[in-house]
Amino acid sequence: MKYRTLGRTGIQVSPYALGAMMFGAMGNPDHDESIRIIHKALDAGINFVDTADGYSFGESEEIVGKALKGRRDEVVLATKVFFPMGEGPNHGGSSRRWIVTEVENSLRRLQTDHIDLYQIHRPDPTADIEETLSALSDLIHHGKVRAIGSSTFPASQIVEAQWVAERRGLERFRTEQPPYSILNRGIEREVLPVCERYGMGTLVWSPLAQGMLTGRYRKGKQAVPQRFPGIAQPHFTDERKLDVVEQLVPLAEKAGLPMTHLAMAFAIAHPGVTSAIIGPRTMEQLDDLLAGAETTLDDEILDRIDEIAPPGTDAAPNDAAYTPPPVSEVRLRRRPVAERSAA
Repeated sequence: MKYRTLGRTGIQVSPYALGAMMFGAMGNPDHDESIRIIHKALDAGINFVDTADGYSFGESEEIVGKALKGRRDEVVLATKVFFPMGEGPNHGGSSRRWIVTEVENSLRRLQTDHIDLYQIHRPDPTADIEETLSALSDLIHHGKVRAIGSSTFPASQIVEAQWVAERRGLERFRTEQPPYSILNRGIEREVLPVCERYGMGTLVWSPLAQGMLTGRYRKGKQAVPQRFPGIAQPHFTDERKLDVVEQLVPLAEKAGLPMTHLAMAFAIAHPGVTSAIIGPRTMEQLDDLLAGAETTLDDEILDRIDEIAPPGTDAAPNDAAYTPPPVSEVRLRRRPVAERSAA
């Protein structure tokens, strides 16, 4: 593979990153098979592995740790912190208290003495970004972490974090991990330009739009996956997304490409994207994705994709991975009744 520089860190990473969310109870509970998948990805030239403490409640990190025995030095290892890992009110988030506690748990599960990229999994409106960056800076200074990053942060919060780091002399976020696919191009408006402006590497997740861009889900004949039984999954029946898919299928066929290869090649074609995260659950899925690793799209195909799914737009505008509190919390967008009536 042709490797790319991760922002301005000097670290060289593959354009495909192996995402480990599907290793463990959330996806493939077979540890031995998951380890074989990881090994095959490494043998194919992928040197970037991304996981998180919250994936299967730490099980994913444990599987990755076992898989990297004897191969740790050849891998750029990334993990994340934020989501609850216990019932206590302080067993999650981005406070110094939790970060310095949970990094030790991740290191233990991953069976390593350092993490190459430690990321804040989601913005935390309850924690001052200076508090978070200060804790992460200490981890770098202590040698437990090599670089730090954010995940699914709005552009405004990415900028704020950069400014705080500069003003306070703290380590700064070197990467951002946002969702990006043909169906979800919203980050092209602000997030990707901001990351480029600050020299941040970008590793995008869900380039296959949670499976919508595999070609398996079509109008009138899609079967909603049963990965999470009992949980509503309107994503797979959204008519706006299905309309886009119906136009992409003949485009891929004309180009002689599987839909998965079209989708992945699109994601890594953007100059602001360093790596796209693949998340295979089975060996067959990995084999399919690896077969398209050298696929490139010409301008004619990219122009046609732009016509089908306009740049900077999401096929389903409300399909956001993160909604800022001022939008979701009523108390932050409505004055108390007494104040509204006192004119």
